Amino acid sequence: MGISATDISQRIVEAVLAQKLAPGARLGEQQLAMLFDCSRTIVREALTRLAARGIVTVSARRGWYLIAPSQDEVREAFEARRVIELGLIRGQGRLPDDAIVRLNQHLEQEQAALRGDDVGTRSFLLGDFHVCLAECLGNGLLADTLRDFTARTTLIAMRYQSCHDAALSCQDHVDIVAALAEGDSARAEALMAAHLASVQAALRLPADDDPLQRLRDALAPLPAPTSESTAPAYLGALL
Repeated sequence: MGISATDISQRIVEAVLAQKLAPGARLGEQQLAMLFDCSRTIVREALTRLAARGIVTVSARRGWYLIAPSQDEVREAFEARRVIELGLIRGQGRLPDDAIVRLNQHLEQEQAALRGDDVGTRSFLLGDFHVCLAECLGNGLLADTLRDFTARTTLIAMRYQSCHDAALSCQDHVDIVAALAEGDSARAEALMAAHLASVQAALRLPADDDPLQRLRDALAPLPAPTSESTAPAYLGALL
């Protein structure tokens, strides 16, 4: 049996979580069809699904692209994650033993990835922890939704050059699981809220929301040459 649209969309999301695809990256139908050895119809179905999930966008003239989130979309994505993740934890009793075992296994994988040099695996595992947690909390539907928001958050972190420490994220995850293992949902919720806040705070968002700011800076008049300079200004580009 050949590859399905679901398989292709899953592979793209996994690549995003592993930071192997950058925000705004073009996803050409023909190239993807060749890569996955399938028809463009299947590729188009996969990309259409991802567009409905808010991970890719399409232009009639330019084709399919991964989203490049705006600052408003950054705020909305983190607000959505707070609603979902804190809501899932709130009032939760002690997790079943098998759920704790699964979460601890995930944490061991995160810690092993931190000791290695595979940045893609590390990034994927740190993002996937939140999906794994939602599944262990018993809501597969919200886990699927959270997977999409986590992918968007990964694209946000790449676009705005997050300086958040991966080791700190992992330790936050360890503390959250420990609180849940003790049945302390209030503490786990507070830890998750602080974790999401620190991830958001680490983004290097432009101070000015002016959409023309970058162009304005580039086209600002050059400073007048000083009396010490005798060479024409345009010669600097040739040196």
